[in-house]
Amino acid sequence: MDIEQAVWAAQGWERLADGVGRRRLPGWDATTGLVVGDKAVLLYDTGATLAEGAEIRAQAEAITGGRRVTHIALGHPHFDHVLGTAAFAGAEVFGAVGMDDLLGSARTREELYEDAVRQGVEEGAAAEATEALVAPRHTVTGEWTLDLGGRQVLLANVGPGHTGHDLVLLVPGERETVFCGDLVEESGAPQAGPDAIGARWPDALDRLLALGGEDALYVPGHGATVDAAFVRRQRDELARRFAVS
Repeated sequence: MDIEQAVWAAQGWERLADGVGRRRLPGWDATTGLVVGDKAVLLYDTGATLAEGAEIRAQAEAITGGRRVTHIALGHPHFDHVLGTAAFAGAEVFGAVGMDDLLGSARTREELYEDAVRQGVEEGAAAEATEALVAPRHTVTGEWTLDLGGRQVLLANVGPGHTGHDLVLLVPGERETVFCGDLVEESGAPQAGPDAIGARWPDALDRLLALGGEDALYVPGHGATVDAAFVRRQRDELARRFAVS
């Protein structure tokens, strides 16, 4: 184990590439990802509570030698991926177009609260997180390149699919790394709630595969990392499930 890998592992994170890693969070096995540049640090998804967000923040700072998270990309608007955002004061928050209005609405906050409590989050923690919820300031319609200093990453709105607001993160390198959000799940079948758009989901995965390519490492919203063949099989399963040609 090299020094950088040991630093990530000491915080319970899996190093995926130089300056790139992820953690599988307890409870719902949701992924949070970290990309470190020379001038900026980007986090993909923020956990299910403010306490979990604060824990992620502390771990990220330990990994980066005390640097703060400067950018956040939210993969989609479900409680286990967005409710920790307020723990990252001052970070620039990105989401798929329309997610700003969605997370800014009282109705959505109530739905997130109810879903979090239904899934086992303590009522007080769910209320605290939804009251402090941070909506994206920057919205992505197609693609948005961010310069983190010494490396560029790409945010891509490839949905709808799992929700109407699916944003993925492509990190170039010797092997491309793609943070997929819940468009791809490995630890169980893809979850399709009332906000899923099943008829469009296979197309979203086609766009995801075109973005990452055959040799990329794909990081699901839940579960172990996978390859393009896994994503393609899941795409075909979803097409059968939702009767899409």
